[in-house]
Amino acid sequence: MSEAAVAAEAPQASDQYVQSLARGLAVIRAFNAQHPVMTLTEVASRTGLTRATARRFLHTLVELGYVRTDGKTFALTAMVLQLGYAYLSGLSLPQLAQPHLEELSLKLGQSTSAAVLDGTDIVYVARVTTRRIMTIGITVGTRFPAYATSMGRVILAGLPQDKLDEYLAAADIKAITPRTVASREDLLRILDDVRRQGWCVLDQELELGLMSVAAPLKNTAGKVVAAVNVSLQAQHVEAQPDPQAYVASVRDELLATAAAISADISAKH
Repeated sequence: MSEAAVAAEAPQASDQYVQSLARGLAVIRAFNAQHPVMTLTEVASRTGLTRATARRFLHTLVELGYVRTDGKTFALTAMVLQLGYAYLSGLSLPQLAQPHLEELSLKLGQSTSAAVLDGTDIVYVARVTTRRIMTIGITVGTRFPAYATSMGRVILAGLPQDKLDEYLAAADIKAITPRTVASREDLLRILDDVRRQGWCVLDQELELGLMSVAAPLKNTAGKVVAAVNVSLQAQHVEAQPDPQAYVASVRDELLATAAAISADISAKH
């Protein structure tokens, strides 16, 4: 998340808007996988706050136990997990998806995940890891730009047009690797294909060397509510006797898993 993105996430103020709360949350959101430890100056830059204001919020968070400091740098503590626990504990999807993801991971020998859309990002809500194949570790709560992920694309493909328009207006679409689709026109064309075929293959657009295959999860009404994927090493795929056939076999297993999870979602609701 860029400095401008962090600072721009605050909604328009209203008579019910508490600015200090919004600023405190912005300070927490400024920390991510790329910025796990920051100085006061870095936090102020990423949030758009003055150094004095950022200092007050950081030290308040230190006293509350959400942030730790060595006197020069700051980092989040495990206590911030409590902020998301209420959401995850009330969300049935992780519990429904996890056993299916474990079975799929065991069958394929690959990492599997489930994610939902949150703003312009996807957020991982379930994960089964066989090996680390990205430079950035992925865990529950990890966020990535939706447009540059396979799960994000199957979710975006299922959005109503007005919601998709809102996403495109808010998303900062840019190249992450030399392979990343970085224009709205190209993204819309790809989303049309994903919508028609019902799945997505991503080839090294989020990180070089990483491929993934994703499928949507749907509720009783047929609405896309989340997505699941299988992560693949591009080198492993290319080493197969028939790479296309291998990816197709992974896709077919994933689609079967997605259908099973979707059935569980429908049965629960």
